[in-house]
Formats: sequence, structure tokens, C-alpha cells
Amino acid sequence: MDVELARVWARDEGVRSLTGRVLLADGQVVEASSADLHSYALAEEPGGPREVVLVVDRPSLGLRCEHHAVRYPGSLAEYWQVVRNTGDRPVILRRVESGRVLLRRSVRDVMYFRGGWGLEFEPARERLGESFELVQTRGRSSNGLHPWVALLGPTRSFSAAVAWSGNWALRIHRREDAVELTGGLVDFDPACELLPGAELVAPSLVVVEGDGRDLNSISIQYGRVGRLHWYPHNDLSNLLPVEWNHWWPYEDRHINEEVFRRNVDVAAEMGFEVCTLDAGWFGPDDPSAHWYDYRGDWHMVNRTRFPHGIRALADYVHSRGMRFGIWCEIEAVGQRASLAQAHPEYLATRGGQPLGYACFGCPEVRRWALATLDGLVREHGADWIKLDFNLDPGLGCDRTDHGHGAGDGLYAHYRGYYGVLDELRRRHPHVLLEGCSSGGLRIDLELLRHLHTVFLSDPDWPEHDLQLFWGATTMLHPSACLHWGWSEWITEHRRQTFDPRDPMLSPHKLDYAVGVGMLGGFGLSHRLPDLPRWVRERITALIALYKTHVRRFVREGELRRLTRQPRRFGKGARWAAFQYSLPEDEHLLMVFRLDRSEPTVRLRLRGLMEEGDYLVRRLWPPTDRESVTAGSELSRDGIFFYDLQPEDMRVLHLQRL
Repeated sequence: MDVELARVWARDEGVRSLTGRVLLADGQVVEASSADLHSYALAEEPGGPREVVLVVDRPSLGLRCEHHAVRYPGSLAEYWQVVRNTGDRPVILRRVESGRVLLRRSVRDVMYFRGGWGLEFEPARERLGESFELVQTRGRSSNGLHPWVALLGPTRSFSAAVAWSGNWALRIHRREDAVELTGGLVDFDPACELLPGAELVAPSLVVVEGDGRDLNSISIQYGRVGRLHWYPHNDLSNLLPVEWNHWWPYEDRHINEEVFRRNVDVAAEMGFEVCTLDAGWFGPDDPSAHWYDYRGDWHMVNRTRFPHGIRALADYVHSRGMRFGIWCEIEAVGQRASLAQAHPEYLATRGGQPLGYACFGCPEVRRWALATLDGLVREHGADWIKLDFNLDPGLGCDRTDHGHGAGDGLYAHYRGYYGVLDELRRRHPHVLLEGCSSGGLRIDLELLRHLHTVFLSDPDWPEHDLQLFWGATTMLHPSACLHWGWSEWITEHRRQTFDPRDPMLSPHKLDYAVGVGMLGGFGLSHRLPDLPRWVRERITALIALYKTHVRRFVREGELRRLTRQPRRFGKGARWAAFQYSLPEDEHLLMVFRLDRSEPTVRLRLRGLMEEGDYLVRRLWPPTDRESVTAGSELSRDGIFFYDLQPEDMRVLHLQRL
């Protein structure tokens, strides 16, 4: 990008923005220059985002590149480009960069997150050398690597994220005067054939600048922009309803109509607001049918387990004053699913081998999927749909009879999937859509433009919960993060050992087990009818605490992490504290003492008015005691916690007087 063109492009103090490049299969690199400038446009909302669009023509190549930059209040910006074939013959694309930025050379360290099933948001940090890259090729955005990176310096820090649910790349190179960061789709393999008249919309590259080594100054901006500009909302998602899900204590083998109804009765008494029927409801009338084998047969209800059908179950949930949720893995096709035999043309394949999912790049698949999901609402009465995806598509479908080429099948699949979600929300604006993918293996900023919340992980033992929430909120607002308190598992897992009927279970350990699920969207997966009376009563009180006090902070607050990241298996910080702040100078503090921890901790609060006084009340465990403390003291000296047991929780409320 030359100097003259840079004068009209987005400029920030710490981030210099360059246009993304296009790499053709023959090795040519297409870069913007003022000689090729076709048009320039600026759109700005008072107090809102500012968008710059540069359109660059390369008629000799038959290409028009439309470069977009949107700057939101604060320092967060997103960049993407739209590549169009304006010629009369195909253009063969190898790589399309969403954007490029130049950062201060003083950045020293790079931080990112690895991830796998039950191991999401595992931190990694290393010294930045001459080059560094993160490349995702498994086909799910956060399986192995999360699509986010932070570059940390002594005075300024930066973060970048690729907003895409499939394969992506983030590349960092030191230059003589700056650090160059690029991001976007991973290279096409084979190359993408862009036909005359066609266009490719690259995913957004999001870049944020923050203060020093404080990740809160970065994550608050991700959360604020996400909540106000990106995430869809409806009445149910804004409520942040308390959810009961049947899965972990029953799975598919032990769930049926009678068991579900018994849980619904108790859930209504305890204050739950949604009851979700997970996998096990669909497929043939066979009590031994395994859910994984019959994914795709959503038109079939297992009448052995649910003799009166799903609508009768939804009506029963509604009659008890709650919403009904249902699980569906709409993309997947099980080995025994009749869908595979009835419509083999739906299947994604690579090299002639099935990949285990229906390719949403195919228009017929999109129509079938939309009709199926529409039926979950119209016929089965769903208010909440949990959308799972339990496989890696890798590089994606290479069939050429789906409406895409051999190289862009995964790109077409995700564009098609997003379109189905958008149309489903348009048809049923009251329905909440949850994203799940083997737990948290497809968490990204683009998916959260199309559904309301994402599930962070399948396992949920407390230190794992705390590690997840700490990591996820570096890029997501707490209101978009759904996870459960410590579940009761019927299967074996070395850490999923919670038994609410254990005679040795103490009240404070129950608080800890349940309370870790209250940091974002809140749910539980227990055998509710079998809970001891005292356990049921205490969980009921915790649900009331969440509904009365906690969730309004989760919904609208700015989150600050006051400790380092807790980590699984006894690693990381052994105290965890999260401060939520509302614009009215009202704050909520949630504190957890993990096992293997020091007996005391002093937590200094952030973002308070030092000249003001604050009324400090303990909400949990409940007490009538309160105190008035100066903001300067809370910021300088903090609050000293000395009376928590290992595996214990405190919830405090602070209001400026």
C-alpha cells in the first residue's frame, strides 16, 4: 500500500492499517495502490462506529477488491475485504487476507490459547521472535487453537482475532520499524476458483489496542462492541434464563418422557426458567439406539422413550411456566441415519470419502436444514435450540456439484450455515440459539453474530469452569458465555466426580460447585428429583441470588479479572475474582477460593471513583452486615478475604453513595 493511498485509509496512533492482499495461484500478489483506486467512501455515526471503504480495480486481472475498515468508539477496529471477479474468465485464488496492521515494534511477548475437548482456553505465552503464526486447519475455529492472540509490550498491548468458524490464520512478522500482523482465511487447498461475477467476502480481522500489560483494557472493548454491535438479542437471551439440561446424569440411555417430566416438576419449584431436552429424543423406536449414529434423522422421534411425542413434552414445560429447549446437531449425518441413504447428494465428501456432515454450501441442504429447524419450533414447540457439531470437517468438501468449487467447500459451508441461522432468527425472533461444538471447539466472533450464546465446554468441574471463563472473556462479553455449575455425570471422567448426595458434602462446597456456573449464562445438569432436601433448598437460594442480583451485572456489566488465570490440575492462580461494573458506579464481586490455595488474599478493585464512598454488602453467604469504605481505600488496599474455606465462594455488592 503506497503512501498516497495510506492518507485516506484508517489511521490510529498505535495501529497503522494496511489493506489486505490477495495471493493468486500463479504467485502474483495483488496489493492496493493509488493508481488503481476506484472509489473511497466514509460513513460515520455520531458517537458510533466509523467505516472507511476503499475500492481498488485491477482490470488486467479481472479483480475488484473492496477494503473495509470499521472503527468503534475506543480502539477496536475490524477489517475485511470483498474480492469480486469483474472479468470474463475464472480467477484462481490461493490466499485472501482480511487485513494487515502495523503495530509498535516494542511488543515483546505473544499470548494465545490452545484448546481441545475438555481442555479449552489453555494459555500459552512466548517471546516474540522475527515471525510467529497460528494456523487452524481442523475445520472448527477453536479446536486446537483459539482464533485470538495478544501482543504484550511494556506500555501498550494489542490483540487480534479472526472472526470465522472454520479454518483461519494469524501471521506476525517483525519489520525494521514495526510489527506486521495479518489475518484471515487459511490458504485454499486446492486453490479457489472465483467465477466471473462471483465474489468472496473475507472474514473480519479484529484488532484492539490496550494499556500496558493489562488484558482488561482489551477484553472490555471486545465485550462492549460485541454486546452493543455484534451479538443478536431477543427477550429470552436478554433475560439470561436459568437452564436445566438433562444430559450428564441421564445421557440418551436413561432419559424418557417420565424422567423428563419428573425433573420439570422440580425445576419449576426451584426457579429454573428453561428445561432442555438434549440428545436421545430422535431416531428409531429403539431403546438402545445411540444418538451419535442417527444424527440427521430429525424427522423421527424415538417413541419408545417419548410415546406422546416432543410437543406434549414442550407443552408440559410451558404449563409449568418455563421455556422448552431442544438439542440438534443439524450439520452432522450419523452412519446409520436414513438421511444418508435418502439424500447421498447432501453429504460433504473429500476425495470421494464422506466427512460426516451435510454440506451447507449446497442450496438443497440449506433448504432441508431450515425446514428441519423450523419444525423444531413450529411442531415441537422449542423456545431454545442447542446447536451442536461433534466432528472436524478438516479442509472441507471438495465436491463440485454443490454450488462451490473444489477449494472453497468449507468456506461455502460456513457462509451457508450463517445464512440458515439468520433466516431461522428472522422467522422465529423469540427463539434463543445456542452454539456448541463438542463443548467449546467452535467459539469465535463471527458465530456470535448469528446466534445468541456459546457453550464453553462439556466438562464443568470448578477449576476448569474458572479457567474457561477467564479465557473466554478475553474476547467475549460474559453474557455470551454459557456454562453450567459442576454437573452430575453418569459416565467416567477423572474430574467429574460431583455427587450432590454425598453425606460429606458441605454447604460451602456446594456453593462453590454451583456458583462457578453463575459467572455468565447459568445452568445445571443434575438429577433434580433425587437431590437431598437441603441441597435442593440451597441451590434454589443460589438460583434466586442469580436472578435477583447477579444476572443484571452479567447482562450489562464490564468485566475485570482481578487475578491471574486459574488452571486445571492445580495450576495457575488458586484464587479467582471477577469484578462486574455498571455505568451507575455499581459493582459486583465474585470471589472463589480453589483447592491448594493460600488461606488469604487481598483483592484491589478497579474502576472506582477514589473520592467517593461505597456501601459494601455481602450477598452470599447472606448476611445483614454492611460497611462503608472509601473508593481510594478499595482501589489502594483492596478487600482482605480471610474466612473462606478451600473450595468456597463469596459474592459482594458495592454501590457508590
